[in-house]
Amino acid sequence: MAHLLSMNRTTFSNQLSRRRFVQSAGALGAILASGQAPSLLSADAPSRTVRVAVMGLNRGMAHVQAFLQVPQVEIAAVCDVDDLRVAAAVKTVREKTGQEPKGVRDFRRLLEDPSIDAISIAAPNFWHAPATILACSAGKHVYVEKPGSHNAKEGELMVAAARKQKRHVQMGNQRRSMPIFIQAMEELHQGVVGPLRFSRCWYDAARGSIGRGKSVPVPASLDYTLWQGPTPERPYVDNLVHYNWHWRWHWGGGELANNGIHTLDLARWGLGVDYPRHVSCQGGRYHFQDDQETPDTILATYDFGHCGISWDGSSCHQRQPENHPFLTFYGDGGSLSLTGNQYTIWDSKGKKVRTESGSASDVHHFANFVDAIRKGTQLNSEIEVGQKSTLLCHLGNIAWRTQTTLNVDSSSGGLLRPTRAQAALWTRDYRPGWKPKV
Repeated sequence: MAHLLSMNRTTFSNQLSRRRFVQSAGALGAILASGQAPSLLSADAPSRTVRVAVMGLNRGMAHVQAFLQVPQVEIAAVCDVDDLRVAAAVKTVREKTGQEPKGVRDFRRLLEDPSIDAISIAAPNFWHAPATILACSAGKHVYVEKPGSHNAKEGELMVAAARKQKRHVQMGNQRRSMPIFIQAMEELHQGVVGPLRFSRCWYDAARGSIGRGKSVPVPASLDYTLWQGPTPERPYVDNLVHYNWHWRWHWGGGELANNGIHTLDLARWGLGVDYPRHVSCQGGRYHFQDDQETPDTILATYDFGHCGISWDGSSCHQRQPENHPFLTFYGDGGSLSLTGNQYTIWDSKGKKVRTESGSASDVHHFANFVDAIRKGTQLNSEIEVGQKSTLLCHLGNIAWRTQTTLNVDSSSGGLLRPTRAQAALWTRDYRPGWKPKV
């Protein structure tokens, strides 16, 4: 371990060769998975100031901005595989605080630093679980963006890692901490619209075509080998980084995992359900003929026995005349719709009863995470809670990709009598040395 921690820092900052990348990943993963790391790199008793490192500096810049608004938090380091993003983030923190965080390309350097209490992960989905598991093993608390996992198996491993290492792991479905949504859920659970029967979720957008990717040289500022991280090697093309990986199954989970997680989490929270009995999903890539593999139009349905959920996504057509809310709950006595930072209650005849508005700031969720570290406050979206919602996304994608209706164990969330094709999509292949271990 001492040898590992004394490795030449320049090695991590420079472009890694494939061989060195795989070897260092395997060595670090083996040591951290052994259970030795937490005793040496402990975040059990953080100082009054919680020192946070942010990984992934696209969405991660929102993490930086939020943490800067939470008292007694220091942005100790910023990390990205793109040097331009690192430089911009360092400048932002320096200008706002007068302090200069470390600028890091390889997140494993963050694991080595015993002064860092927590890692906030906003890298692509395929990094979420491997980085979270390694961070827990290194004694770090973790804030991880939604959806938190690339596949269902990773969700199981993340929960196991948090339990084994006794780490606080918060998933970034931030509405769990927003006062207006908490208030809406309290009203639902108190029966404001009677016994609940169903929740309909919508996502409408106007995404354009991603085109056909061309093989071009990797930009000088980007460490593409490190960007791929845990995923098996694929050639670089010009329409992949930094966003369109979402629409390729090798890296992303389509719109269900990208935006569906937000409404599905609220639907599950409001209905008070965990795992469905049956899942179906229909749709396709209807709008463009390009490199996108995931559907742009989708209808996923979830049967919980006594109630149900649907998620209706239209990525490339906004359906503006319909003016959908974010989601609606239907009860025997009326309905409750949530949109933006407000909710509206309707009676059983469709007459508006009232509308309530409130704060929709992300800062509440980051503050809750910091309070858990400092005070032991209960997390509003502890990783097991978050991954129950994410599982709905994974199940919907499995149903779509196999064109089958899934039978699910409603007590555990596992597949009942899965076909070979269904079972194969429960997990994935990894780059040698990167398979997550707990």
